Amino acid sequence: MKKLMIVVLFVIAALYDGILGAAFLIRAEALFEWFEVPPPNHFGYVHFPAALLLVFALMYLAVAIHPKTNRNLIPYGMLLKVSYCGVVSYHWITLGIPTMWKPFVFFDLVFLALFAWAYHALAKPEGRAPAIL
Repeated sequence: MKKLMIVVLFVIAALYDGILGAAFLIRAEALFEWFEVPPPNHFGYVHFPAALLLVFALMYLAVAIHPKTNRNLIPYGMLLKVSYCGVVSYHWITLGIPTMWKPFVFFDLVFLALFAWAYHALAKPEGRAPAIL
């Protein structure tokens, strides 16, 4: 059951980051307009992180397909979530930031906690009987 939960978690993470990455790669201008946020002076500043989200989505799929084998990739996903939450939270607290970026902080904090749980859960050997003294 635990392995199934980990697989589902990383499939959801892949979909989440993949959809966000594709949306900001393909429709960044429309998203900025919809949220009434002034766009950057060049959309390359948005397209590059969007492409990185697609790379991370593929990494999450790799974890979903072989969780135990690809456990070593989970800390990189955790660092992505820490990076986003840290940067956005800092700017949110000190300078203010457009509302369109704020909900992702909460989603990424949840993913961060679940990734930490999965990383820890995958470290335990599977199917071993408890030791009897």
